[in-house]
Amino acid sequence: MLLLPPAPLPPSAHVARGGGGLVPAARAALLDAAAVLLPVACAACGAPDRAVCASCRRALRPTPHRVERDGRAVWAGLEYQGLVASAIGAFKDGDRTDAAPVLAVALRAAISAALASLPRGSGVEVCTIPSTGAALRRRGYAPVELLLARCGIRSAPVLRLTRDRRDQSGLGVEERRANAAGALGTRRRLDGRSFLVVDDVLTTGATLAEAARAVTRAGGRAAALAVLAETPRRHPTGAGSSRETLRDIGSRGGYGGMTGVVDPPFRSG
Repeated sequence: MLLLPPAPLPPSAHVARGGGGLVPAARAALLDAAAVLLPVACAACGAPDRAVCASCRRALRPTPHRVERDGRAVWAGLEYQGLVASAIGAFKDGDRTDAAPVLAVALRAAISAALASLPRGSGVEVCTIPSTGAALRRRGYAPVELLLARCGIRSAPVLRLTRDRRDQSGLGVEERRANAAGALGTRRRLDGRSFLVVDDVLTTGATLAEAARAVTRAGGRAAALAVLAETPRRHPTGAGSSRETLRDIGSRGGYGGMTGVVDPPFRSG
């Protein structure tokens, strides 16, 4: 899909609100009835409610911001901690795809901010980090692709996995870079094409950096990078060398990950 900044993206998924006429009111009533018959716990806090309770929806409101990892600028919709981490963990690895509409709003905000940072008239395509076959079989869906679909965006399937990696959890910054290096390639030459690379959670930036290198090696250009959420640095000073400066913030419930080439807190594979 070709995107031309700063034109607005297609409307994102609807998040339940009050008002809006008969149809939204009827839909809300049906959801309330379903919640009585089939109780649902909030994906973020676990309280009895619909997919994401009103309080957690407020906590998941996007705050698009620019961060730097591995020398590259990345636009993020949320900070990966607390309720945000819980909701993303449940969505990715707790079968809580019903949280997708709320999370898609945050990813859309990050993508919009990334596009707005590009020169007017720059045409870019969206591409994502591929999941492994085992991850797709376990989940039945690719999390980032599902969120993009809620935003009305179809990605270009240009990246591919080229080898297995170690689990990134517990690795230091340099170890993560070495682990990600060479793990991605492209399906074909990309001469003359520009891309917005999109992923879910950013930690050290090693995965996105490898994706950008793969695009560049194939003759393309990684014009911008965007993620659903970024893990805040605990100790920004000296982050380039310390094993502890970018240590991951664990999510509530201890969800493990199944994305292809990822930075922790999710497992690779």
